Amino acid sequence: MTGMQRQHKAAWAGMLLVLALAGCSKKEHESLASGAPAGAVASPEGASLAYEHDVDIQLDAAQIGPRVKQISDACQSSQFGDCAVLQVGQQGGEYPSGSIRVRIAPKGVEPLIGLAGKGGDVASRNTQAEDLAQQVADTALTKARLQKEHERLLAYQDDKSIRIADLLVITQRLSEIEAGLEQANKEAANQRRRIDTQLLTLRFQTPSGQRSRSEIGEAVSEFGATLTTSVAFVIRAVAALLPVVLVAWLFGWIGLKLWRRRRRASSTP
Repeated sequence: MTGMQRQHKAAWAGMLLVLALAGCSKKEHESLASGAPAGAVASPEGASLAYEHDVDIQLDAAQIGPRVKQISDACQSSQFGDCAVLQVGQQGGEYPSGSIRVRIAPKGVEPLIGLAGKGGDVASRNTQAEDLAQQVADTALTKARLQKEHERLLAYQDDKSIRIADLLVITQRLSEIEAGLEQANKEAANQRRRIDTQLLTLRFQTPSGQRSRSEIGEAVSEFGATLTTSVAFVIRAVAALLPVVLVAWLFGWIGLKLWRRRRRASSTP
């Protein structure tokens, strides 16, 4: 192979590499521009992570109310898996907004975000996780300790030779242990729920352009009221300062008269 042929092959390889990189960069840019959500975050095997997602979405004002209701209906009907609505809020007026908080199965997080952002723009998104491993371990240890004590006291209670006073003490302690076990079971169930499902908060706002137009419209609509308030302020200010001005002018006039009289008296031989 001649040197010229090797140079031609190297040039073609370089051009193909540049085209491939350009294609990858274009695909990546299109993915980011479309606002496609990242893959669902899954807790590793055996981990005790409680995930929470906060998503801000910009949407036309007329679509905010219907979209919040659509998300609520999709959640309550378990369209994307087990889901529970925890909070719904909506505000109208010049700056409409809405929010909804749900607890949903991990597989339903991304589809629900996709539904919420349909026709809008995902302005920001934040995902965080709280490690509940220590809390889970503490709760399990508490349950095991209480159950062991409960079994031991039940054995004492069955003893025929036990005195009545001791039996009353054991019965009271058994009640306390059973209440502690019930509370530990509730904590364990809540921890399990936080690990098996994920908290998703969706907030809807109008785009900045619409908010700017709303501010201009609000300023125009309040022009008359603002003008009236300003004129009233000027009138009040004049009314408040007028007596002061009159008194100052009177004292100045009297002082001028006295000064002129004294000057004439001093100039007379």
